[in-house]
Amino acid sequence: MTTQTDTPGSVTAVYKVSGMSCGHCEGAVSGELSEVAGVSSVKAVASTGEVTVVSAAPLDEEAVRAAVDEAGFELVGKV
Repeated sequence: MTTQTDTPGSVTAVYKVSGMSCGHCEGAVSGELSEVAGVSSVKAVASTGEVTVVSAAPLDEEAVRAAVDEAGFELVGKV
């Protein structure tokens, strides 16, 4: 699900990521996703497996998948 946020022109998407179990995992996923072009913020929560990404425009899911893979986890899909 992609929704507009209060910041004009930004898009928020929530993804489900499997395999995160701790703060280090959250940091690894957040760090990789932060490098995707257009991303302004990332919040990963290991306990739910959810990653919230705010970007300037909707992101290409393959770019998100590649970043999550690079961090060593699996992108399940959008929530």
